[in-house]
Amino acid sequence: MSETTATVQPATVEASSCCGSCSTGAAEAPAAPSALSSAFQVKGMTCGHCVSSVTAELKKLDGVTDVAVDLATGKVTVGSTRPLADADVAAAVDEAGYDLIGRLDG
Repeated sequence: MSETTATVQPATVEASSCCGSCSTGAAEAPAAPSALSSAFQVKGMTCGHCVSSVTAELKKLDGVTDVAVDLATGKVTVGSTRPLADADVAAAVDEAGYDLIGRLDG
């Protein structure tokens, strides 16, 4: 029996100088879903640990993309890809150890 040996050469990647105007360039990434923003009043936060706790619990909610906390006012702004139920936000804030006063307008 004879043995056959094959040598595999690594593939080379050539850079493309295509400007894309002819539609043969790289495909564009789909647009990200538009973000919604909701603001809530949270009572009891006094320090950076409080901010971290509330932020971590809110980020566990489905669709939440970002959380911003104004410690001085207790305002928590939540960015999401879908509307958030107040009950879900209240449960997350409660899990963090704080009280949701309510949703803020605007």
